[in-house]
Amino acid sequence: MIPQLETAVFNQQPGFDIGHLGKDSTEQGVAPVYNLSVHDAAKQKLDSHSRIKWETDQEDAFFIGDLGEVYRQHLRWMQLLPRIEPHFAVKSNPDPMVVKLLASLNTGFDCASKAEIQQVLALGVDPGRIIYANPCKQASYIRYAAQQNVAKMTFDNAEELYKIKMLYPDAELVLRILTDDSKSLCQLGLKFGAPLDTVDHLLRVAKELELNVIGVSFHVGSGCSDEHAFADAVLRARTVFDQGEALGFNFTLLDVGGGFPGADVKDGITFEKVAAVLGPAVDELFSPEIRVIAEPGRYYVASAFTICTNIIGRRTVGNGLMDPSYMYYVNDGMYGAFNCILFDHQVVTPRVLSRNGRYLYGQNLDETNFECSVWGPTCDSIDCLNKSTYLPLLEEGDWLYWENMGAYTICAASQFNGFKISKVVYTNTSL
Repeated sequence: MIPQLETAVFNQQPGFDIGHLGKDSTEQGVAPVYNLSVHDAAKQKLDSHSRIKWETDQEDAFFIGDLGEVYRQHLRWMQLLPRIEPHFAVKSNPDPMVVKLLASLNTGFDCASKAEIQQVLALGVDPGRIIYANPCKQASYIRYAAQQNVAKMTFDNAEELYKIKMLYPDAELVLRILTDDSKSLCQLGLKFGAPLDTVDHLLRVAKELELNVIGVSFHVGSGCSDEHAFADAVLRARTVFDQGEALGFNFTLLDVGGGFPGADVKDGITFEKVAAVLGPAVDELFSPEIRVIAEPGRYYVASAFTICTNIIGRRTVGNGLMDPSYMYYVNDGMYGAFNCILFDHQVVTPRVLSRNGRYLYGQNLDETNFECSVWGPTCDSIDCLNKSTYLPLLEEGDWLYWENMGAYTICAASQFNGFKISKVVYTNTSL
């Protein structure tokens, strides 16, 4: 039995106590946080399983959520982009413990719906720390934002301005502009963002409606492969600031959006490279009195979650004993946490967690690997996690683990075919 964490303190920041994060306001009661490495947390979870396996669903897949990793990412942000205030994109992972932790660290929040706003406000977060960053909003959600004094919200079209004028005329509006996201995996400009040649018209409509436009936002897209896209977007925002000033607006806010790579990105465009471009661009083009915020999501959570899946079946294919290959079936898949493969263009890699009762986290096995494919548990053939990879010969009951599974995974999981959404075991590696 793993001892429950009662009071654990992040020593790096005086006065920050993680103990209260274990108190869950839901009917589930207490969500324990353990002072263990990811290695040990997963091991003790497996060790706690009964030998009488049919009595419980203990083979269910589970996450290890490392709150310490989230905290380290926060420290990293504050060191490299001290001027830019992070507003966590709740959509990326609305895990209650992650949101509680970031609320305790006084971050802001990027919310896209009424439910996300409610979740954040329930933690006592000041409405001024929230931006309703969805350019096209349901009318009742706008009314709710008005009732809760969540004033900052984005727009990118004239129709939204008329809607806001009717429902929340005192809102603090942020014009989301279109950027060059051609080098991003997820090109959000296909759906959102005002082209620069429409900006003048939109600002004139806002002026006629006597609406309060306070600044500009943009998003370079998720999975951006060129850090200079951020600098180009900042330059576009500067142009719009000048247009707003010419029309009599007093812009005070720049929102540089999301698209920041997480700690799992070691090559190519890293967070350090983005910060080295973005920070100076902001300082050069915007005076210190302009407030600058950002909407990092995957940056905080991608590397903080590892999912552990049980092998529920194996099928031998290929040429039998002469040239064997295998199909492995595991108990989370494309309709669950691995939806990131389809929706977020992620490439996931399995590693052996446990084999024949031997715990192997972090080890490279020096033995023959066989070509195989890995499949989720549903009855849909689209539910394939890896079409071709190499693993040692595994049996039903062995375990695999998959790192960097914190962003856009649990949040979009379904219970298709009656399979459960994988639960989270929380740990804190910052101590």
